[in-house]
Amino acid sequence: MKKLLILLALFSSLRCFAQDSVYTRKMVNKLSSKAFWGRGYTKDGMKKAADFLAAEYNKFGLVPFSNNYKQDFNLPANTFPGKMHVEINGKKLVPGKDFVVNNESPSIKFMGNLTQKDSLNFLASPLLKVSLKDKLTWSVATEVGEITQIQINRKNFKELPKEITVDIENQFIPNFKASNVCGLVKGTKYPDSILMITAHYDHLGGMGTGTYFPGANDNAAGVATLLSLAKYYAANPQPYSIGFICFAAEEAGLLGSKYYTENPLLPLSKIKFLINLDLVGTGEAGMTVVNASVYPKAFSLLNQINDEHKYISKINSRGKAANSDHYFFSEKGIPAFFIYTQGGPSAYHDVFDKPETLPLNEYNDLFKLIVDFNKKLMK
Repeated sequence: MKKLLILLALFSSLRCFAQDSVYTRKMVNKLSSKAFWGRGYTKDGMKKAADFLAAEYNKFGLVPFSNNYKQDFNLPANTFPGKMHVEINGKKLVPGKDFVVNNESPSIKFMGNLTQKDSLNFLASPLLKVSLKDKLTWSVATEVGEITQIQINRKNFKELPKEITVDIENQFIPNFKASNVCGLVKGTKYPDSILMITAHYDHLGGMGTGTYFPGANDNAAGVATLLSLAKYYAANPQPYSIGFICFAAEEAGLLGSKYYTENPLLPLSKIKFLINLDLVGTGEAGMTVVNASVYPKAFSLLNQINDEHKYISKINSRGKAANSDHYFFSEKGIPAFFIYTQGGPSAYHDVFDKPETLPLNEYNDLFKLIVDFNKKLMK
């Protein structure tokens, strides 16, 4: 009978992780879908994503940090909600695949010839520049420049650009409303001690009316992992409180996490450790921990757990870096790790960061590693 109970407990545990894997994949697919339009600044993409995340928190039974799950703030954003038409030598180009417009570009309508400046750069007018690139990447701008710049994928366009037709529409929003989404599982013994798990849910949004950036690895995977952990901890409360923050406006310069640290809804002094998840959809080549050398004891503990259970093939150490939402917390003296995985697809800040090509091959192991690490921190 005892052996049977042990087997049933083991089966139940494995089944729990399997169910979380299914849920995580479902969340990556959903957050990366057209419905959320790149979780950005057009078609209400970011707001729809924030509303969805708040509903998931509520479904799990998380407690809001304040009156509700959302912490609102404003930021300036340059957006491209409308016309996005580019022709080179009479050939219409596909936004995102054949070209991107620089994120600070203003609106422009132009038809004329291109003057070659060098092998990769061309000038149409003092207000319109064109360049050839091996890889197209996009980002978010919080201001508008004076010149429209267009980057063309040289792999998809073999001819020398000579003539150009452009009709591009930008819309600058000085006070775009964004929201951090915050929830808590209260501790059973030490509720004033908090272990925080964070991930940014925003991505690049859309470019024109027909192109959006899915952002599966960046950072639907991180948010989906956070939600799976929230689901787990809601069903298994710990001695410490476990907090969860999905940040907005990371792609605009870590603005959501910066705002939170300047306007904390819970005292920052209560946070005993923070784990930030960003770009965690792969893992066949291991993972890297930013701030590992800043907090060597915590990094040693993480490695001890991993060496014992063989979760991740390799954990790389990295020092301090202002490259994700952990940064402003660690600047305030809060111990924080930023975890990202490596290997697999190389799509980044482009239209090819899709859920169907994202392996999530180390999700279960990363989940277990974080749970075990948090358990050690609470001892």
